[in-house]
Amino acid sequence: MDILFDMETQDPDDVFTLCFLLSHPALTLRAVTINPGSLEQVGLVRGILEKLGRGDLPIGVRNPRTSTKTISDFHNSFLGQPTPSQPDAVAHELLAQMLMDFPDAVWLTGAPLHNARLLLANHPAVIIRRWVGQGGFAGDSLVPPDRRLPQFAGLETCVSHNFSGDAKGTLAILSSQQVLSRDVVSKNVCHGVRYDAEMHRRMAAYRDATPGLALIYAGMECYLREIPDGKLFHDPLAACVAVDRSIVTLIEVDVYHEKGKWGAKRALGTNTFITIAVNHERFFQTLVAH
Repeated sequence: MDILFDMETQDPDDVFTLCFLLSHPALTLRAVTINPGSLEQVGLVRGILEKLGRGDLPIGVRNPRTSTKTISDFHNSFLGQPTPSQPDAVAHELLAQMLMDFPDAVWLTGAPLHNARLLLANHPAVIIRRWVGQGGFAGDSLVPPDRRLPQFAGLETCVSHNFSGDAKGTLAILSSQQVLSRDVVSKNVCHGVRYDAEMHRRMAAYRDATPGLALIYAGMECYLREIPDGKLFHDPLAACVAVDRSIVTLIEVDVYHEKGKWGAKRALGTNTFITIAVNHERFFQTLVAH
């Protein structure tokens, strides 16, 4: 499977997702785009690509001149201060070219959807056959009682960082006829997937299976020393759904935006599917495949 990845670096799990995408035997990562795309972010991502033997991959950015903080303190403590690096392209132009060169590529997004808005606005002939986006929310009317997480019980809508970071971009990709299939990996399901001490013990058996898994293991070793409760694995779950949809339960919906929050209701013919449950064991086996 050819795959494209749109990421940020304020949350550690985007980097772990990048490591996964570079190591899974069913995937060929073709390009990385970064939001917003500071030179420090490019340096961080390029350093990981080089560590994992894919320094040739093109990197696209939205705004290399951003003045906002773009890299979490974790990345600096784990990988060291990155050396600023120039991107290879403007993100939406790189995405358009990659989707022409690899028309069956899956587009995975783990960041606010600025690049989606710019891609669709500037390249009306581009077709995205399948988009897998981490974000959104499935409420009680969709999730069976035995699969609801306590912190979301009674809710139909919820704030979603990636979707709200550029609501216009999110609504554009959800409604565009240029996108043929959409899998929304919802916040409430992601919050049930945590890389904790027990998962770290299981991962030890795979730490040397691939360079990517080794880097994930080393990174989480560092993370767990600081935060023993572990890390929610939002974007790695979305990446695993890109590989194998059967690890989650999906239903066809219409995603809506209401008072700054996101929800979904059952609908047919939308080609938009949202996760309402995850098989944790199948997720783990997909994550460690080598």
